Amino acid sequence: MIREAHLSDAETITTLHRRARATYYPDGLPDDGTDWLAAWRTAIGNPDGRVLCALAGERIVGIASFRPPGVAQTLVKLFQFHIDPDHWRTGLGTVLHAACVQHWRADGRETAVLDVHVDNRRAQAFYARQGWTPDPENPPEPGDHHLFLRYAVPSA
Repeated sequence: MIREAHLSDAETITTLHRRARATYYPDGLPDDGTDWLAAWRTAIGNPDGRVLCALAGERIVGIASFRPPGVAQTLVKLFQFHIDPDHWRTGLGTVLHAACVQHWRADGRETAVLDVHVDNRRAQAFYARQGWTPDPENPPEPGDHHLFLRYAVPSA
C-alpha cells in the first residue's frame, strides 16, 4: 500500500533514509551536518511537494519525496527515493515509482529529474529499468559525486 506521509512518520522515515543511504557509501555515511529529522518534517509539511510511503503491513518500508524544483510547472524533482534494504528486489520500488508517476501525471508534470550517488550502482540500475536516462542538460563534471538523470513522464 502507498500513502502520503504524516508528520508523525518523520522519525521512522529518517531512520529508513539513514539505513538505505548507508548501503552505498563505502567509507560509511558522511556527516554533512544535515538535521535529517528536521529536513523530513519540512518535506512532509511542504504544500508544494509530496512524501509518499510504501507500507508492508503497517510498517513504512519505502519513501519517495518530490516537488517542483522551481517555477517550471512541467518539471518535478525526485529528491529522495529509498526502500528498506530488507525489501530490495521485492517489486516494492517499482510500485512506489509507479505511484510517483501517477502523481506527476495528475499534476501535469512532463519531466522528472533526480541525482543519484555515483557509488549507488543498484539505484542507477533500478532507475534505468524504470526509463530514466542521463540528463543532457546536466552532464557529470570530473569529481562529481552524483549523476543527473531525467525521466519523460508518460501521458495518460
